[in-house]
Order: sequence, then C-alpha cells, then structure tokens
Amino acid sequence: MQDRTASPKLFAGALPELKVNSRDLRIDACRGIALWCIFLDHVPNNIGSWLTLRNYGFSDAAEVFMFVSGVTCALAYGKVRSCEGWTSVIRRTLRRSWDIYVAFLLLTLACAVLVHLAGGDRLADESNTRILLDQPGSALAHAAILQYRPVNTDVLPIFVLLQLFFAPLLWLLLRMPNVTLGASLALYALVQMFGWSMPAWPSGHWAFNPLAWQLLAVLGAWMIIEGERVRPWLTSRTVLVPAALYLIFSLVIALSWKVKPLEALIPQGLTKLAYPPDKSNLDPLRLLHFLALAVVAVWFVPPNRQALTSAVMRGAILCGKHSLPIFCLGVLLTLVSLLALLDISEGLAMQITLSVGGILMMIVAATLLNLVKITPRLQPSVALAAGVHVQPDAWGTVDWRPLEAFRRGLRELGWAGGRNPVINCWFADKQSHRVYQVFGLADGLLRPKANVIAASPTPAATAARNATAPIASAEYGV
Repeated sequence: MQDRTASPKLFAGALPELKVNSRDLRIDACRGIALWCIFLDHVPNNIGSWLTLRNYGFSDAAEVFMFVSGVTCALAYGKVRSCEGWTSVIRRTLRRSWDIYVAFLLLTLACAVLVHLAGGDRLADESNTRILLDQPGSALAHAAILQYRPVNTDVLPIFVLLQLFFAPLLWLLLRMPNVTLGASLALYALVQMFGWSMPAWPSGHWAFNPLAWQLLAVLGAWMIIEGERVRPWLTSRTVLVPAALYLIFSLVIALSWKVKPLEALIPQGLTKLAYPPDKSNLDPLRLLHFLALAVVAVWFVPPNRQALTSAVMRGAILCGKHSLPIFCLGVLLTLVSLLALLDISEGLAMQITLSVGGILMMIVAATLLNLVKITPRLQPSVALAAGVHVQPDAWGTVDWRPLEAFRRGLRELGWAGGRNPVINCWFADKQSHRVYQVFGLADGLLRPKANVIAASPTPAATAARNATAPIASAEYGV
C-alpha cells in the first residue's frame, strides 16, 4: 500500500510490521547451498564433504538450514498476516505442515522401495530401513506419528512440528519477542540439563531433538522481528573479536579429529571435552559455532546481489525455492550414491562424479519444477482511495472498518492482498479539498487501468464516481 499524499501515523498499540516487499533471493541461495552441503555430508567417505562446514568447526549445514527456515517462515507468514490476517496464517501453516508430513511419509516409502530393489541387506542397516522391511506394519504406524524415521529424513518431522505451531509462535513473537526467545532458550537449557526428548521408535533416539533444535528456528524468526535492534550488536567489534577467536579454536579442534599430526599438538583433555559434540540435542558448542559464523557473515559477506547472477548461485536459488522436493531428492540420491560406491568403486574419481552429478541433478530437478510451476491467474487491479488516517499497510487489518469490509468482499470474489498485482491507496488526511484535488486528476486513477475503486467518505466517493465513470466504484461510510 502506498500513501501518495500524507504520512499516516500508526494506530496506538499496533503490532510491528514485517517489511517484506519481494522475495529475498539471498535466503533462497543460502538454503540451496545448505541442501547441497547436506547431500555431500550424507554420502559416506565422500571427498565432496570437505567443501562443507562439517570438517571446519562444530556445526554444519543443518544449523544453517534450520535457522534460515525460521527466517523464511517469519518473512512469509508475517506478510500473510499483514495482507490477509491471522486466519490465513493458520490455514497456510497447517497446509504447509500437511505437505511436509505427506512428503515425509512418501519419502519413507521411497527409501524402503529403493533399499528393497538394491537387494535389501546391503543398505538396510545404513539407511535404518531394516525394521521397516521386517516389520512394515509397526514401522509405518510409528512413522505416521513421527516416531520412526529412516536415516537422513530426520529433519522433516521437525519441520512438520515447526509449521504446525508457527502461527501461535509468530503471535507471541510479535507481541513479546524477547520473552518468547527467553522461553525458547529456557527450554533448550532444560534439554541440556535433563536430556528431555520426544518419544521415538524403536531406539528412542532423535537425530534432531525438536525440543532443542526449535531454538534455531525461533532465533531466526526473532532476528527478523527484532533485526533493527540486534544489528548494532552483530556489527560491534566487541562481538566480532570473540566470535572470530571461537571460530579459530573450533577449526583447530575439528581438524585435529581428521589430521593425525595436528591431533598430537592438541591437549588430550581438550580434545575429549569437545569430541563428539552432541548433534541430537544441539550441543552448546555447535550452537556457539553457528552464532559465531553468523556474526562473521554479517561483517564480511556483503549483500552483493550481483553475485547472485552467476550460474552456480542461480542453481542454488532454484534449489532453495523448491527446498522440500529437492531435500527429498537429495535423500534418495544419497542412497543411490552409497550403492554406487559399494557396487562400482570407492575411488576418488567416483566420489567426485557422484558429488558433482548429485548437485547437477538437484539443479535440473529444481529447474523443471520452476518451469512447470503453475502461474497464478492475473487478478484485476484495485485502486483504493480514502480520506482518513490509517496504517500505511492497513490492508488486511481490522482497525479500519470500511477497508476491512472491502477486503472481505474482494476475498469472496477470489481476490486477496498480496496476490493481486496492483493495490494502490491514496490518503488525504481528512481534508476534503485535497480529496477533490486528488480525484480531479482522473488520469491518476485511469492510468493504472483499475477495475475497482473504493472510496470513503461520501465526498471522496462522489468525486471518484464523477471522475471515473467507466470504473466500478463502491462507497463506504465511517
């Protein structure tokens, strides 16, 4: 919504608005690269994993993926709330949760079928599908309640729960952001102290304990809402120096686990203290490593959109846009790669071929998904005029009754804020002569070829009707 003539004041007690004007391709690129890294890390004994974070610190791409998911949810559903209200947020989060749930069940079945076709015994243990092949009824029943998960599918149940509860989480974050983050931190601390977890089958172990990993998603959403207040801290040298020192420390320790000469230089007690960092419960060492990476990234990774035009980054962006199907494809490619390593060769050339080939297949699949994506039907544009003070993006709010009534009427016809190409708004600050001046310029309303005009109060509606007779108009009283 745009105020052409005045700078309206926010209502008292209005919620903070998430300023989202377009899709941030940097987020898609980050998520796409994380998907590539997850694939490379899951292929055992793969030289390609040396290109990922896993060997250079305590955290890996999983932390990045979870944090970015929280960022994406806050941006997407924050915009939905501003445009369409909380009902749409709840509907969309439930629908997305269902989509991920169905994808998880189908992926579980696909893993079982692939392992069975490969001969069963060779991949059954590595993929945690032996129990599914031996006890399909029990395994599928526990998979349906998210208690059983084949290897590498563990993150999907967390996203099912994240989407399921994100609407109330967003509601809390918008009203009490710091209190909500504090509660998330408290839950994480209790998990570290008492080992709390959710039921799992058959071993009772979650590769990603939702009670701990929820912190990264909440932190990502909180950063979007409180970004302007947090950024001075992130760009402070007081924070940068310890973050950089911690990254160096974690780099040395992580390399000592892989490089034997370096291991001899590290005190044994220090090595044992840090190894292995508990991934299931998001070990504090892993959490601190990710936070340190985030601080350094804010300092040294410029928001250079020119870099997004390269072929590699365009591929990452496409994969990030279709993260759910590409993640599922990556899990299946991991099993195929493992089979190729067992049956053909475990040599360096095969590892490189599988790594590059897998990423290329993910890019091709994302490209095809992007091509076949249904283009939304072009909706009529709407020019909206008013002579009262409202929020700059009051579309979708209930604070101004005429605008809300107009919005509901449009939704009944299949129109919705955020989906229509053009929704313009003029405000005249309750000055009737300015209303007449605005609508005296008929070209200003006719130029965008609006299909509908709504105006309030009566003087504005009368002027609009006289100036734009060919266009349907509606009058609302306050």
